[in-house]
Amino acid sequence: MVQIRRATLNDLENIVFLDSEVIGSKEREVELRKSIEENRCFLGQIEDQIAGFLVYHKYFFGQLFIDLVIVRPTLQRQGIAKALMEYVESVCLTNKIFSSTNKSNKKMQKVFNSLNYVRSGYIDNLDEGDEEIVFFKKISNYP
Repeated sequence: MVQIRRATLNDLENIVFLDSEVIGSKEREVELRKSIEENRCFLGQIEDQIAGFLVYHKYFFGQLFIDLVIVRPTLQRQGIAKALMEYVESVCLTNKIFSSTNKSNKKMQKVFNSLNYVRSGYIDNLDEGDEEIVFFKKISNYP
């Protein structure tokens, strides 16, 4: 069972390690630290192991935007990304959530589809030859 909690600076080293395990570098360490300091990072844990994390912001036209969902490669396809996203939906203080993924990232597109996100458009020229698909979901628990 995945337990979700807000990340703390004590988690930073493990989060950076997991991120580098997935992307092959520690280039996002400063951004990850900032997201933790600003309380915009949630962890998914299985027992005492960090299984994944999610980072969001509210700079996307005043709406919540999920920037990053990372799951430990050995634990993928076990509902961790979905659990993180459902948690953010449950505490969301905007009436819409946006996120995006590359056209080539079929796994993440399946997660979006399973959570009833809909395509909202795409962005060319971020990753050459691999458009970014933007997804959207209206939040029904918004006050």
